[in-house]
Amino acid sequence: MKLAAAYPWPGDLEEAAALQRRLAGLVSTVNETAQLLRYVAGVDISAPDDQGWVRGAIVVLRWSELTLAEVRIGRAQPPVPYIPGYLAFREIPAAEDALEQLEITPDVILVDGQGMAHPRRFGVACHLGLTAGVPTVGCAKSRLTGRWEGLGDERGASAPLVDRGEVIGAAVRTRTDVSPVYVSVGHRIDLETAIAVTLGCCRKHRLPEPTRLAHLAAAGRYAEGVYPAEALQGALLPGPGAGQAA
Repeated sequence: MKLAAAYPWPGDLEEAAALQRRLAGLVSTVNETAQLLRYVAGVDISAPDDQGWVRGAIVVLRWSELTLAEVRIGRAQPPVPYIPGYLAFREIPAAEDALEQLEITPDVILVDGQGMAHPRRFGVACHLGLTAGVPTVGCAKSRLTGRWEGLGDERGASAPLVDRGEVIGAAVRTRTDVSPVYVSVGHRIDLETAIAVTLGCCRKHRLPEPTRLAHLAAAGRYAEGVYPAEALQGALLPGPGAGQAA
């Protein structure tokens, strides 16, 4: 997969914040997803190893069944540690390495992190969306900024996530009586569609299947390659915790 853009790397956090504010103006909230989705991807990054290397996993699923179509692993040494609000500068290098290996271009990418639900309206899902040039959704396990209220307990309930009078995303209940996830626009998608895609990817677990499987892939649980439909049996590599719900 050919990346759409590359951006200069900041020298410090002040430059990083300035870059986020500048690039936030390039994010599109106009829905450009295909009317008929074929492939949906998830992105997640491992913790660093003893030498400081991380593994960035891209897992592509067939939308209709949410079965594996392709797995790619990128590797990088993040130039900065994890700092809230600056996750992209830790995770983008490994994610880009994985994206460039893809043979299948996904119709939409879900990222385990924030999109516009970010203090500077430019989280990791926005950064990856601009880099990849593909509709991108931020689906985070926890809230970084903003407030919500009035969220129903049933699956499919959502409530606007509001920061300084602006709707920046939504709290979304993907399972009844389970804590919500936080969905926001990454790039080239609107919030309504981002919520619909997220719910469509949550069929058994709290977390969307693409990012849930990307987490396992980043931990070394899936072999890299293209997975034909008939070759899915036994795709998961042995290891502790196999098949546990997220």
